[in-house]
Amino acid sequence: MSTWEDSERPPRPGRRLVLRILLAGVVIVLAAAGATATAALLQVKDIADTFQNFSAPLPKGTTDVLADVDAGKPQTILVLGSDRRYIDIKQKNPARSDTIILLRLDPGRGATAVMSIPRDLKVDIDTKRGIVTDKINAAYALGGPGLTVKTVSKLLDIPINHVVNINFGGFRDAVNRLGCVYVDADRRYYNDNNPPNGSPYDYATINVKPGYQKMCGQRALDYVRYRHFDTDLVRAARQQDFLRQAKEQVGVSKLFNDRKELLKIFAKNTQTDIRGTESILQLLKLSVESAKNPVQEVHFRSEIGEEYVTATPEDIQETVHEFMVAKASKGARGTPKPRRGDSQRRRSTSKRSSATYPGTFENPTPAEDQGIQVAVALSKRPRGGALPVYYPKLAAVGSTYTSDQSSPRAYVIRDRNDHKYKAYRLVVRAPGLGQYYGIQGTTWKAAPILDNPSEQQRIHGRTYELFYDGDRLRLVAWRTRGAVYWVSNTLLQTLTNKQMIGIAQSLRRVGT
Repeated sequence: MSTWEDSERPPRPGRRLVLRILLAGVVIVLAAAGATATAALLQVKDIADTFQNFSAPLPKGTTDVLADVDAGKPQTILVLGSDRRYIDIKQKNPARSDTIILLRLDPGRGATAVMSIPRDLKVDIDTKRGIVTDKINAAYALGGPGLTVKTVSKLLDIPINHVVNINFGGFRDAVNRLGCVYVDADRRYYNDNNPPNGSPYDYATINVKPGYQKMCGQRALDYVRYRHFDTDLVRAARQQDFLRQAKEQVGVSKLFNDRKELLKIFAKNTQTDIRGTESILQLLKLSVESAKNPVQEVHFRSEIGEEYVTATPEDIQETVHEFMVAKASKGARGTPKPRRGDSQRRRSTSKRSSATYPGTFENPTPAEDQGIQVAVALSKRPRGGALPVYYPKLAAVGSTYTSDQSSPRAYVIRDRNDHKYKAYRLVVRAPGLGQYYGIQGTTWKAAPILDNPSEQQRIHGRTYELFYDGDRLRLVAWRTRGAVYWVSNTLLQTLTNKQMIGIAQSLRRVGT
C-alpha cells in the first residue's frame, strides 16, 4: 500500500528516490471531477469516505490560512508537490515544494486557468523569525504547505481557497490506470549520469526519443520532471502540455468506470482540506459548471537569472490578471532569454527572411538531407503502410536542425489496439534555451493529437487543420490519402502564427 512518506529504501545507483511530479492529482481534479461530476454527485458520500479512509490530514494550522468561499463562487486551488530525496530522509532534512500549480475554477469565464509558478522564483517569505528572501519553494521547507499558501497568496494578492499537497508515489499508478498518454515529445530527453550528460545521483536517468509516442507510468514521470538542460519555464510548459494531452485523451467512460480506483490512488498520495461531504459536493458542483470550458495555460511572466527567477511587480500584475480572467495572452507563452550568439545568427539570416512569412528563411538543404535519411530508414520497415516523407523548405530564423543518435527519427508507433503505423520526426532547435519545434509524419491518421482542430484553412491547394492555444498556433496539420503531417510549435510557443503556417506550407515531398 502506498503511504504518505517516501520509501525508506535507498535508490538504485544513478536514480533519484523521490518522484518529483505527480500530475495525476491535477489530471483527476480537472478531468475526472469535471467530466464525471454529474454522476459523482450521487456518490458524494463514497468519495468523502475514500478521502477519510485513505488521505492523510494536512499539517496543523494549514487550513487557517485558506480563504473561505461561498458555495457556487469561483475557487482557486493550490497544488503542491514536494521534493524529498533519500539523503533528505536519512538526514531528516525538510522537503521543498518541487511543483507549485494554481487552478482557477470559474464557470463565468471562458476557460479553467492553470498556472505553474517557477520554483526558483525570488520572493520574500514571512516566517516566524522574520522575513527571509529565498526561492519560493523554500517556503515549504520553512513552514510546510501552510507557509507556501501564505507566501503565494501574498505574492499574487489573491485568496487561495483550497490546497492539495501531493506525494509523488502515485503518479505511475494513475497514468497507467488512465491507459497511458500519447505525447508529442519535442526533442530527445537523455541523461545517463555520466559526464558530460550528468554526474552520479544528480539527475534521474532518462532516454525519451523525439516524436509522437505513448508514455506510461515511469516513462511519463521521467518526461515531465526532466530539468537537466532546461529551465523552470520550459519544464512548467512541458508539464502543462502533458496535462492538456492527458485531459483530451481520457474518455468520460474510462474515468467513470475507474473512478473508485482513481480516487483511491489520488487519496493515498494526497493531503488536502477538501474533505467531508459538504466541501466535496461544492467542488464537484463547480466542476460540473466548469467542465464545458477548455483548460487555459497561463504563463508566469518572469526572467531567468543565474540563481533566481525574478518577476517585476508589473510582470506579476499582468500574470494575475490573465489568470483571474482566464483569457489567452497575446504572443508567445514565454520569451526565453536569448543565448549568446542568437542575435548574430538572426542578423546573418535576416537578409534571406521570407517576405510572405516573416521570421522564416529558405533553408531546404539540411531538411531535405534529413528527409532522405528517414525515407531510407522507413523503406526498410515492411509494416505500417507506405509513408512518403515531406520536409520543409522554410525554417524559423535562427534555427538549426538537430542531428544525433535519435534525430532525425524513423520509427513505428502503436495505437491502443496494438496496430502499427510508420512515423518520422525532424527536430529543429529554435533560438532560446530548451526551445525546439518539429515536423512529424505518420500513417496513423487517427492519432489523438489531431482530435478537435480549432479551425481549417485552405491555402495553395492544401487544407490545413489549425490547433490554437489562445491566439497562438501550437500545431498545424494537413492530410494526404494515406498519411498525416504536422508542425509542432516549441513548448513556450515562441514561433509566430505566420512562421507556423509558412513552415507547414513549405513542406515538399522527398524526391520531387
